[in-house]
Amino acid sequence: MIPFPNGARVWLAAGHTDMRKGFDGLALLVQETLKRDPHSGHLFVFRGRRGGLIEILWHDRQGMCLFAKRLERGRFLWPSPAGVVTISPAQLGYLLEGIDWRMPQYTWRDRGILNRAALLRSDGSRML
Repeated sequence: MIPFPNGARVWLAAGHTDMRKGFDGLALLVQETLKRDPHSGHLFVFRGRRGGLIEILWHDRQGMCLFAKRLERGRFLWPSPAGVVTISPAQLGYLLEGIDWRMPQYTWRDRGILNRAALLRSDGSRML
């Protein structure tokens, strides 16, 4: 992932966005819909109608950057269409990986640890 500067906030544009928009169209959405400055250095994240594609608009003080990610399977979890939502950069990392950013949890458990723990007696000695 690209390292974003400290203090950069991440804004999710709730609802869906026409993903044919480019730099100028998304920057206009940031100004008119989100009521934010697209040149502020914050990240603005948009999701398409189907939910498998997101675009991130970011101004890095040298120019405007537009990042896109498409999931091969599944959909990006997105807030209900109610304006704008702020998330942390860590939650953005979860979002980009297709993980539920609202409450991340492990989806698997290491069976080796569980099996080794089952072989120990309460006094710490091994059963085998």
